[in-house]
Amino acid sequence: MGKLAASVLAADLAHLADEVKLVEPYADIIHIDIMDGHFVPPIALGTVVVASLRPWTALDLHGHLMVDTPEAYLEGLGEAGLDVVSFHHEAVGGNPEPAIARARAAGMRTGITLNLETPVEAAFPYLDQVDDLMLMSIRPGWSGQELNPDVYPRIEAVRSEVDRRGLAVDVEIDGGVKIDNAQRAVDAGATVLVSASGIYEAPDKVEAARALKEIASRGRSPLPAREGTA
Repeated sequence: MGKLAASVLAADLAHLADEVKLVEPYADIIHIDIMDGHFVPPIALGTVVVASLRPWTALDLHGHLMVDTPEAYLEGLGEAGLDVVSFHHEAVGGNPEPAIARARAAGMRTGITLNLETPVEAAFPYLDQVDDLMLMSIRPGWSGQELNPDVYPRIEAVRSEVDRRGLAVDVEIDGGVKIDNAQRAVDAGATVLVSASGIYEAPDKVEAARALKEIASRGRSPLPAREGTA
């Protein structure tokens, strides 16, 4: 069954706990973007936000690190109550193993994130060491961008590799995910839909979360029947 991750980057930060509670009936994960102003220009959220949210929800908190030195953040995030942490392959010089080990030592599940320009094959040697592979479908750093369709064949390639090796690795799509494109992402092989503005800037946030969760849960569309078959 697929999962929905509600990204609070687009939420009303003045009422963040309430915004999380609003989508709890349908979200499986609360996605927290952590930015340092260097790896990406904006500065956003951080350890204090994780610690503040932790008492307010039993859902998994997943931190997406858009930072130059992810290893420097891991111990503090684990202590703050983060359940899962993903860092960018581009931020670790192409060698994610030390960060993976440090995240595990801090008590968190861990994953790798790839920007659109990074070949998905760069992460294949490490798939058996991680819990998720997150594929960006926008330029990282800003909510509200349109999904780049170049991500779909990338999802297909990762899904094929994960299935070929029989791995229990979630394939996540992050960026521009909305009701009108979510099914295509699932059909390509995504198991986690990360949505920020698709939920929190929708006219009805709860209905948007419900609809996205339904798409994630029902999985891939049935293949059309071939001629001569019932």
